[in-house]
Formats: sequence, structure tokens, C-alpha cells
Amino acid sequence: MPMEKVKVYYDLVGNTLTVWFGDLSDEDVCEETGEDVILMKDKSGRVIGFEKLNFAQQAGDVQVQFEALFGQSA
Repeated sequence: MPMEKVKVYYDLVGNTLTVWFGDLSDEDVCEETGEDVILMKDKSGRVIGFEKLNFAQQAGDVQVQFEALFGQSA
């Protein structure tokens, strides 16, 4: 089973948190959804990442926790 890659970028100066779970070069359009969230989509309209604007880190380092959920195919 191939491993999926998730890329997380925290821009301290720009105060943004960006998460990619698709190929960055496939980005075709961005859509602002409100609440300072922007969705990055490929040409087929599939979401391949998102960006949270005005991301305020309280104190210390940004910590990211992942959980992998595996479903069964029907």
C-alpha cells in the first residue's frame, strides 16, 4: 500500500498554516470559503490543500498530530 504524503507549512511572518495532501503543481484554482480558509483545487475540482489565514500560534512550537483511518472496501 503506497504511503500518502501530507505537507504542512507554518509561516510565522505571514501568520498562515498551509496543508497540502496533493501535488502542489496540480493547483489550478483557489477558493475562499470564509472563516479565513482557502481551498486549493486541481483542474477536476478536487481539493488538494488548504490554507488558514490569520493562524495565531499561542506559545511554543506548532505541533501536528496525525491519525490514519483505514476503511474497508465494499
